[in-house]
Amino acid sequence: VQLQASGGGLVQAGGSLRLSCAASGRIFSTYFMGWFRQAPGKEREFVAGITRNGDTTYLATSVKGRFTISRDNAKNTVYLQMNSLTPEDTAVYYCAASPSRYSSRSNDYNYWGQGTQVTVSS
Repeated sequence: VQLQASGGGLVQAGGSLRLSCAASGRIFSTYFMGWFRQAPGKEREFVAGITRNGDTTYLATSVKGRFTISRDNAKNTVYLQMNSLTPEDTAVYYCAASPSRYSSRSNDYNYWGQGTQVTVSS
């Protein structure tokens, strides 16, 4: 599976961005998809995940109520809608694919996109 993330950029606090991750290669719908982020000097952290058919989503506590993850298996794409952004959301965001039914651990993900930078100014 090859993953290509896009949609990052510079936004003011309180603004919104929508990240996309397009997949190619093996059957996209057989993978649990996740979004992670890594801020400078910090470890990579799980942000959101979605099951293979999209019926269940998982969100980190820090983004609940602000972020939404969704997927379109017909388009081989997973999305991360980010609202009410704060400077603490500034990071490189990565999409990733896992053969597990669910995982928030980066070690369980086999495939990673290249990352897209999100910068939130105060």
